[in-house]
Amino acid sequence: MLFSAVTVALNLAAVALATPVLWEGRAPFSYTEADINESFGPFLSVVKGTQNASHYFTFLSHSQPTTPLWPTTPDQPIRSAIDNSSVFTPGGSAPQLGFRRGEIIAQPFENGNRTTFDAVLESGVTAFHFSVQADEQLPLNYEHEYQVVWIEPNDGTHVFDLQIGTPFNTTLSSAAARVLRIRAHDGTVLFQTSFTPASWHNFAVAVDWDNLTLKVFYSKDALPLTAVSKVEPNSSATKGPDGQGEFHFGVLKLPLIDLSEPASEQGDVVHFGIQEGTHEALIYSGVFVENTQHGVSVGYGLTEPVGH
Repeated sequence: MLFSAVTVALNLAAVALATPVLWEGRAPFSYTEADINESFGPFLSVVKGTQNASHYFTFLSHSQPTTPLWPTTPDQPIRSAIDNSSVFTPGGSAPQLGFRRGEIIAQPFENGNRTTFDAVLESGVTAFHFSVQADEQLPLNYEHEYQVVWIEPNDGTHVFDLQIGTPFNTTLSSAAARVLRIRAHDGTVLFQTSFTPASWHNFAVAVDWDNLTLKVFYSKDALPLTAVSKVEPNSSATKGPDGQGEFHFGVLKLPLIDLSEPASEQGDVVHFGIQEGTHEALIYSGVFVENTQHGVSVGYGLTEPVGH
């Protein structure tokens, strides 16, 4: 049965209040390939391979429906794709030959200050929203681990992340690998669900930057978000500016271990391992960050309190 406005109205746990959007990543239909090539507006597109950004990031216009949760803020889905050219070389460092990656980073508009911007997104209690859908034309290889949404401070850790596939140096059945997992800073899985095809999987992660906690909200397709975890400790994360960092979404594919490589290299996932070089992708929609002073937006103009 399709979710309806009547059902929304009967959801008495939700309250219709506007929440301040701190960063808007729902791509307007006016956004183009030329814009992403220039890292224009809200998207920084430098974490990629050697091709132009538009080789890896495609704005799908009306060719595919977006998540239905935000009808008053229409956006076009974003395909984030990787192939064998998706080797990122950080400035002054060696190429990351173990990874295949292509990510968009939230950024302030032109001439914005990165440190100030991160502090706005990552102070008090803020909620990070994102919806993901499998790209059946460019499927992932679930024998690998993928990290596809995260916040990364300068120390390279993740405040939280969304992981798919088989965690590095483990084995899982096909069904167990085709799972979406929200993980805390220390890798604890706070919530997981099957990554069913042809569906939007909608998330919000509420981060309390002062008390170092996380709470996960989730829904599928047109259903409004609902809490799927309690407020959980994230105490291994760092409090204050050192614990703030860039908000990434896109495909980061970890390698498989290459047993022909020396043991000292087999654990270096950044620079060594097996990559097939296949063309793979995920599709994103509904990406934004909000202040939760009036609650977490759950869709259709409704909110729920962060709670306990």
